[in-house]
Amino acid sequence: MAHGLDLVGERWALLIVRELLLGPKRFTHLRTGLPGASPDMLSQRLRQLQESGVVRHRQLPPPAGVPVYELTEWGMGLEPVVTGLGRWAGGSSSLPLDAPIGVDSLILSLKALFDPGQSGDVEIRAAVRLGGDEFRVMVTGGEIAIARGTLEHPDVTLDTDTATLASLLRGVRSPEEAVVGGDLRVDGGMDTAGRFLALFRRAVPPTSPEATRAE
Repeated sequence: MAHGLDLVGERWALLIVRELLLGPKRFTHLRTGLPGASPDMLSQRLRQLQESGVVRHRQLPPPAGVPVYELTEWGMGLEPVVTGLGRWAGGSSSLPLDAPIGVDSLILSLKALFDPGQSGDVEIRAAVRLGGDEFRVMVTGGEIAIARGTLEHPDVTLDTDTATLASLLRGVRSPEEAVVGGDLRVDGGMDTAGRFLALFRRAVPPTSPEATRAE
């Protein structure tokens, strides 16, 4: 455990891993997902992650031909660590619900929020569009798979923005309210959209000891 923290315990390290779980990214795209990290800090952490074998730097083949960072096969093994930490932190009574959230972070939170025990025999293939980003979310057999890219013939398509999707996941707004407000477009039926979103309903954070005493 101590050695693991030596490898990825520095500030921003696991957040870089999170940003790369859905595929390679250029340095500029990493900065977009981690606006609080300075360029120097991000470069330093990337070097450390490369030295430890978690991340590698390579050139994409033509026609792209651009340098990107990506997780190694060993680095991809951190996915359950990132997901588990997110799931655990989601139960915090001090969770800052008004904090900004990036596209990849929000999509990956679906894995942290997903409860296999509550999914039953639900099978849904959903396309989620957030601005210029599109993701495939497949739920089947009590398991969830998420990937970047277009999904052909989805059961439901949600076209929205990060703030609206976050409010839907937290139950602050209903899909119907978001559609009426013009913040959500649904293709495939509202019932299917509702069943899909219900798979990720966030649990109510525990009451803090201070609040309990106050009561």
